Amino acid sequence: MYTHTVQYYETDKMGITHHSNYIRWMEEARVDFLANAGWSYEKLEAEGIISPVVAVNCSYKKNTTFADKVDIEVKIKEFNGVKLKLGYTMFHGSALVCEAESVHCFVNSDGHLIRLKREYPDFCGMLEKNVSD
Repeated sequence: MYTHTVQYYETDKMGITHHSNYIRWMEEARVDFLANAGWSYEKLEAEGIISPVVAVNCSYKKNTTFADKVDIEVKIKEFNGVKLKLGYTMFHGSALVCEAESVHCFVNSDGHLIRLKREYPDFCGMLEKNVSD
């Protein structure tokens, strides 16, 4: 579980968190999730793995405001060896504030798709092992 504290600059004139920030929090939580699984972004990039976002979907449920603590749970929803779909569930206390997904592929520094099972079996195995319903 990753926790983000809403910063003042993330709020709009109405005092609520601007919707674009939730996508940034997804990245923070994703980086934390991978680091905790033993695959920090630094390690991935040192190995030559780049993971661009190819799709994002957010469903906003409840507003957050300055100084709120937002707990973000990250789960691997799907992984087929080429594409990875992550799910994010965000809570402020017991209130659901956002449900979201991001889809990623894996490329090398030349922008060519990487087949993780063949080229990075340890990373691929970690992703496969952590797919949840």
